[in-house]
Amino acid sequence: MADAFNAPGVVRPFGIFSSAAWAPEGRTLYISGHVSQDLEGKTVGKGDMSVQTRQCLKNIHNVLEAAGGHLSDIAKVTLFVTDLAKIKEIHEVRAEFFTRPYPASTLVGVARLIDPDWLIEIEAVAVIPADRARRPAPST
Repeated sequence: MADAFNAPGVVRPFGIFSSAAWAPEGRTLYISGHVSQDLEGKTVGKGDMSVQTRQCLKNIHNVLEAAGGHLSDIAKVTLFVTDLAKIKEIHEVRAEFFTRPYPASTLVGVARLIDPDWLIEIEAVAVIPADRARRPAPST
């Protein structure tokens, strides 16, 4: 689990994230941006930020699981969001997936993503303990 903390001398984070996080010993896994697509590549939750956020985090969970990791191994997430007014919905869903200490986080407002139906894209950096880390078999 990342050693996250809220540093003195800076404003306390308002949501489901920490000011910073030390990466523990282990293998670092850089997880590409995931959008709200199911296994067949179909968009899930068109027009619904909560559903799309949940699908992105489920996809990241599946990547971590395949590599021997857990969501608690995430040290940092970056979110690209097309509607910053939906931040409350995003944090409500994040609370379903993350527990304290929360990973460090960056949220970036963007004009749009590659597919106009996608409202959010999430990438992550996880550090998986070496005794759990594994390379998954290639998908077919």
